Amino acid sequence: MIDLYYWPTPNGHKITLFLEEARLSYRIHPVDINAGDQFKPEFLAISPNNRMPAIVDSDPPGGGAPVSVFESGAILVYLADKTGKFMPRDLRGRNAVLEWLFWQVSGLGPMAGQNHHFGINAPEKLPYAIERYVKETSRLYGVLDKTLRGRTFIAGDDYTIADMAVYPWIVPSQRQQQKLDDFPDLKGWFEAVRARPATIRAYARGEPYRSRPTVTEEGKKILFGQTAASVRP
Repeated sequence: MIDLYYWPTPNGHKITLFLEEARLSYRIHPVDINAGDQFKPEFLAISPNNRMPAIVDSDPPGGGAPVSVFESGAILVYLADKTGKFMPRDLRGRNAVLEWLFWQVSGLGPMAGQNHHFGINAPEKLPYAIERYVKETSRLYGVLDKTLRGRTFIAGDDYTIADMAVYPWIVPSQRQQQKLDDFPDLKGWFEAVRARPATIRAYARGEPYRSRPTVTEEGKKILFGQTAASVRP
């Protein structure tokens, strides 16, 4: 049994995508990031960076005490290694998947996140910042579109954790001021992943939490006003 600490954001969806594809048993512990659940001591004990998702695996490989993992990329690698699924076993194939996984966690995710923030959530609309992150998101979409030319999936012929990491960050393309029609190979890949039964199930798991109230002004202070002092002991 996997305990998943989750909220229906792109990073949260990455993990439900894997768990549904692998048919692993898991239970969701909602971490309402708008209400400050990420600062609760019991959550910080497994995710010291006060970010979800995080998991606790009560049946780790080799047995022994439960294993906790935080950071979405690290969780995907852990689950792939645990199950032997969605990660090539050969050196070159594994390297390709890890390259694109790190591309997402260090590039697409942070840049699209800043795109969302300055374009939608920032109290002051700064044209320079908005233009900067919209253009950088477009550049990254272009990199992905070119890579997918002649490929079925991001790292080659097989569906892997690289695809699971990237897909949730393409779902809000309109919020990122991107048109998928401008990236035909990326669009074809996106539609193929969206149609996978496990993708449908994964996003359905998040629906009960999506219906909760949208971010309030108080929630914005929690999300965007964090300092070192915000991390409660």
